[in-house]
Amino acid sequence: MDNRLSHFAIFTEDMDRAKDFYGQVFQWDFQSYGPDDFAQIKSSTGENGQLIGALQDRKYQLTPEKVIGFECSISVENVDETANLVTSSGGEILLPKTEIPHVGSLIKFRDTEGNIVCAMHYLPHIREAMRGEQS
Repeated sequence: MDNRLSHFAIFTEDMDRAKDFYGQVFQWDFQSYGPDDFAQIKSSTGENGQLIGALQDRKYQLTPEKVIGFECSISVENVDETANLVTSSGGEILLPKTEIPHVGSLIKFRDTEGNIVCAMHYLPHIREAMRGEQS
């Protein structure tokens, strides 16, 4: 992986309202994934829509202040090395390395400008699928 944007999250207060809005504006489709207050975003309706992000309840934020804007994930080769670079460069780890079953390892951190960012190391089958989407 080449340290590129691989995923984003949009925090919601009303899941149905957010689905309606983004579905109408961008023709995105949504599929359930886990709890009722979390949905995966597909780039389009139908079979060919690629997974590009998530709608999720604000309770999943790691900060007390309301996140305005998208929370982005950057794909990395090594989450542990990235965490060390974050702290040595002045950032703050908010969520230490966490395993997401069948997906990979994730950290969340605050950068020096106050932004919340995720670094994600994907399992091989996910990386391979992402490479196929780039073709």
